[in-house]
Amino acid sequence: WTDISFTFRSTIFGFLIGTTAGSLLGLSFWWSRNYAAIVQPYVICLESIPKLALAPLIILVFGIGLLSKVAVATALTLVVSTLTANAGVKALDPDGEKLFYSLGASRLQVFRKLVVPFCLPWIISVLRVNIGLALTGAIVGEFIASQHGLGRAILYAGQTYDIALVWVAVLVLSTLAMVMYATVSWVESMLRKGVRQ
Repeated sequence: WTDISFTFRSTIFGFLIGTTAGSLLGLSFWWSRNYAAIVQPYVICLESIPKLALAPLIILVFGIGLLSKVAVATALTLVVSTLTANAGVKALDPDGEKLFYSLGASRLQVFRKLVVPFCLPWIISVLRVNIGLALTGAIVGEFIASQHGLGRAILYAGQTYDIALVWVAVLVLSTLAMVMYATVSWVESMLRKGVRQ
């Protein structure tokens, strides 16, 4: 149970942090073209780097505990969420903005009442992708260096040639992945219904 809990927490924390921070970063590009022009190249550069290759460095910085696994999971989900939210910002109809401004709306009101609701379908669409990426990040972090987690259990079982334990750990991991995916899919469908209403 300790290993299951460890992997679950690493995945969920990384998913929540990466998705939230990435979505906010992507939405923030709407506020200033100059700001977007400065930050976007770095985001694209980060996207081109294989994040899993950075996992050993992340673990060196954050240690072998939960924090490093969350950091790896966050790294995998952050850029995807940023680019997806930014795609929504770029698809925004300029005429809609002009209409809001003509009605006396402030920039903050335009952001809250137009930009965020318009971009929500883009943000929601990435949830199922991100839960898989977060789980991948957590498991890779556990493979590299960890005291707990299903990834560590699989690695240990493989090193000791305990085939039965390998299969049990893989089965538990697969079940955990399906449960999390199904839960996120349900949340996504609820959010989509809310957006349509």
